[in-house]
Amino acid sequence: MEFAATGGSPLVNCVRQHRSRPTHGIGRYKHLLPEVSQKKRDRLQMKEIDPGTEHMYGFLNITMTSYNMPTVEHYARYIHRLCNRLSVKVEESYAMPTKTMDVLLMQEKGSKMYTDAVLTTHQRVVQISGLSATFAPILLEILQSSQPEGLHLLVKEHTEADFKVRLKARPELEELLSQMR
Repeated sequence: MEFAATGGSPLVNCVRQHRSRPTHGIGRYKHLLPEVSQKKRDRLQMKEIDPGTEHMYGFLNITMTSYNMPTVEHYARYIHRLCNRLSVKVEESYAMPTKTMDVLLMQEKGSKMYTDAVLTTHQRVVQISGLSATFAPILLEILQSSQPEGLHLLVKEHTEADFKVRLKARPELEELLSQMR
């Protein structure tokens, strides 16, 4: 199979006719999204804590803790969807740093300890707001009835200490900053 020197390959000379048709942009959605600046994300800023009123709670943290990561992830997703379905506003849903704990055992006739097991604790937080005081017991009963085994559930009001625990501590950076001052 030979091609003319001027014509070249039929694949090179093909013309894409569909670009000139009125339906050429179907399925494109990038132009509908709001423009986001390419700057790095700003540091996480603490929102003003809403104390709530007599009839409405302010910010509430629903904290799930377990040794089994898929269980915590699945239950956090379940709570997020449930709150969305029940018209309870979900402010944030985030993971806390994983904590590791070594279980040490001591020999019967010795003073030496050795590691028997390593336990990792996984924690997820779903932060909600706008929960009415009359609907709160119903939501808590639903959450408790669907709570999986081995998962610890805690519901409490959001505080400034909860926000600070979320941030990762960097002692090296703090030490350098103190030396500069």
